[in-house]
Amino acid sequence: MAEALILDAEAVNALANATRRGALTTRARAILSVAHERHAIVRIPAPVLAEVMRGPRFDAPIEALLNGRGIGVCELDAKIAKTAGHLLARAKLSSEFAIDAFVVATALSFSSAMIATGDADDIGRLLGAQRRVRVFAI
Repeated sequence: MAEALILDAEAVNALANATRRGALTTRARAILSVAHERHAIVRIPAPVLAEVMRGPRFDAPIEALLNGRGIGVCELDAKIAKTAGHLLARAKLSSEFAIDAFVVATALSFSSAMIATGDADDIGRLLGAQRRVRVFAI
């Protein structure tokens, strides 16, 4: 399976709302550029959409991101949900970290992955000692 770049909510917002995100957008674009150079697929876990979609008035930039840059959505399935639950339990984190756990579980479903995140500490806690997923803070 190809390498993947998984975007969390902060990365999605930085890419979709470039004029309001400044340095975050610059870092997110740099990470996206590296992913494209490596021919990695770029994915957003479906639960992340719950964090970023806020109604028609606010959704247009996110819809444009999904429709214009080869960025796809990874559906939530039972395997990813179970993995996310196990990650939360191992890290001793509550369900308030569930969407971060879905991001990590999605990344772990690929043989090689990167995560672009605004929550590098939380993502790192969920990954634990696992090193096949790289984390890039935006």
